[in-house]
Amino acid sequence: METCDPVDTLMVEKSKLDEDLQGKAVDPTSYYGMIGTLMYLTSSRPDLVFAVFMCAWYQAKLTEKHLHAVKRIFRYLRGTINMGLWYSKDSCIALTAFADVDHAGCQDTKRSTSGMENGVVELYFVRIDYQQADIFTKALGRERLALLIDKLGMKSMSPETLKRLAEEEEE
Repeated sequence: METCDPVDTLMVEKSKLDEDLQGKAVDPTSYYGMIGTLMYLTSSRPDLVFAVFMCAWYQAKLTEKHLHAVKRIFRYLRGTINMGLWYSKDSCIALTAFADVDHAGCQDTKRSTSGMENGVVELYFVRIDYQQADIFTKALGRERLALLIDKLGMKSMSPETLKRLAEEEEE
């Protein structure tokens, strides 16, 4: 993948992976490793969450279609290699959850892709054109993805910038 051509988006806009009953099965060994690597990256790359989740969903019955989707994520990473979030060791991070209700959104089971825990769900419906929750729930076009990445505070950082930030943390 080091010589691949980068792509602008993780998935084709408005696409969702589905169970591919007619597709050719592939060896899952390398696929599992790729998914594990991508899951590790999601802590500093929230733009990867939706696409990685969709690919992980089909690990039990994966086909060439799913393998191509994972390879597209790596092609996206190729073009955004220095992009990420910086977590300072002294920062206080508050976790806020958002839900984008997707009634009957699963392509295979036609079940809702939202859920609840302990019988309690708090939903706040916000009607705006560019919700940050979209980055976790949809395949987005290039312009919308770029806007939401900026709003999340992700930046492209060179190795020199990362080294400087790490040194500032140590002081």
